[in-house]
Amino acid sequence: MIADSIYIQDGPLYTSAGVTAGIDLALKMIEDDHGRNLSIQIARKLLVFLRRPGGQSQFSAHLAAQIATEDRIQELQHWILDHVDEDLTLNALGNRVGMSVRNLSRVFLKETGETPADFVEQARVDAARRLLEENDLPLQRIASHSGFSNPDIIRRAFMRRIHISPNEYRKRFRA
Repeated sequence: MIADSIYIQDGPLYTSAGVTAGIDLALKMIEDDHGRNLSIQIARKLLVFLRRPGGQSQFSAHLAAQIATEDRIQELQHWILDHVDEDLTLNALGNRVGMSVRNLSRVFLKETGETPADFVEQARVDAARRLLEENDLPLQRIASHSGFSNPDIIRRAFMRRIHISPNEYRKRFRA
């Protein structure tokens, strides 16, 4: 079982995580049966992204930032989203909100259900995804603009989070 996939196929059975994920699943099925070109034409007519991969996580850092109820954690999440290319180590984040690393880690996990490092990585992946969709910058520059120190690290984060490489992501979602 893949807990947060947008759709899955198990033999002849398919299921999606909801209505919009159902559109992605339908585009995948059209592509499988009739080819990528028809799937792309339909996606454009529907004004939706070209099919997202089924293993893509439903998680969005921007949505997760709405979960925390503790003001300092919520403000920190929003600040992280706006500053993905800055120093986002635990020490830097703890200093930003006036908390020790240990206390920040404990409170952040309690409030959000994830570690600060997981949130930072997802925020950086989201930023990189937008850059890959919107321009032709080389991967080194996209990595830098989204807070990753080098292309290898961004590749590993993409494989962990959305199960495809940044280059494959760009091919699928470039406007």
